[in-house]
Amino acid sequence: MSPVPTPPAIPAVPDAVRGNWVDTLAPSVLRPYLRLARVDRPIGTWLLLFPCWWSQLLADIHLKADAPHFGYLLLFAIGAFVMRGSGCAYNDYIDRELDAKVERTRNRPIPSGQVGPAAALLFAVALAFMGLAVLVWFNSFTIALAIGSLVLVAIYPFMKRLTYWPQLILGLAFNWGALVGWSAMTGSLALAPMLLYAGSVMWTLGYDTIYAHQDAEDDLMAGLRSTALRFGETSPLWVAAFYGATVLLWALAGLKAGAHLPFFIGVTLAGAQFAWQVATLDIHDTANCLARFRSNRSAGAILFAGLLTDVVLY
Repeated sequence: MSPVPTPPAIPAVPDAVRGNWVDTLAPSVLRPYLRLARVDRPIGTWLLLFPCWWSQLLADIHLKADAPHFGYLLLFAIGAFVMRGSGCAYNDYIDRELDAKVERTRNRPIPSGQVGPAAALLFAVALAFMGLAVLVWFNSFTIALAIGSLVLVAIYPFMKRLTYWPQLILGLAFNWGALVGWSAMTGSLALAPMLLYAGSVMWTLGYDTIYAHQDAEDDLMAGLRSTALRFGETSPLWVAAFYGATVLLWALAGLKAGAHLPFFIGVTLAGAQFAWQVATLDIHDTANCLARFRSNRSAGAILFAGLLTDVVLY
């Protein structure tokens, strides 16, 4: 009796980290769902998490705390992980037919047949409820504020069909934590977190314009829109402007919160990292765009280090 042939492995998506543990170590039965949650591409979790952490630490500076609330830092990390996974699963459910037509996304779990659409939507809902379980540890104002972001999450996947500025909606949704972190510590909002939020939206406009250049040709053929298509060859200038606004707004947020030298050193070094991105950006090279996009984790970590040092020293 001849053995049952093993089905061919589905290739990893092009922007996944090579040799990641999902593709090499995770049980095969879980692998499609881990890919659906983008566990093989952790950069998105970092980009969602950093605004939460920054905002919490900025509030600690404002409140003159002796040390950061590490329990909240952990809760934000868990929340960012599950909510990013939920958002990605929902986004892939909405975009399943479009993803099948794009070279970079056709191996994602839904268009490749690894996960059915209904199962993907159920998975997104389950992760969202996990995020809600994290929220109950915060004050009621923060719970209501965080739930409000779901409107932006719900409409974002449709924006690329309607406007050349879907990156703006992504920025508004993805950086909501810049408000939530502050409210978790204070039970209210103020000008400082609003400035941090505005700067972080500019940050997303910059890095996601870079990211969108990977799909510019496919998006054009599919009739989709993005800032990459809107700006075209002038994209590096626009990214530089967005990043310049980011640094200015972050610095103003620090001034309003009463931040000290370590924070402003962090902002300056993050600005230098942005300058490197723009100076070395090649919008026609997919690998170059992906590397510069991913490097924003370094920029986020630099600002986090500046904030943490400020809290500890002052």
